[in-house]
Amino acid sequence: MDVLLWITIGFILIGFFVLLSMKKGMENNLAFITANKEDDPHSIKTHSIIWWILSATVWGIVSMMLIVWSFHSYFG
Repeated sequence: MDVLLWITIGFILIGFFVLLSMKKGMENNLAFITANKEDDPHSIKTHSIIWWILSATVWGIVSMMLIVWSFHSYFG
């Protein structure tokens, strides 16, 4: 099999497991933020949730680009 396909599969699987492992911590941070609404909106917990959402979005976009690229190089 092509090396690009293995890189794509590895990137997707590793990223998926990392996001799943961090999910519970982000849920706890969100519960803390919603319970303490009067706290500073620029807290570390708020920033960590924003960065987690941003990184999940970037991971998804890069994964889709790698899949398209690997199919293009395989069938092209």
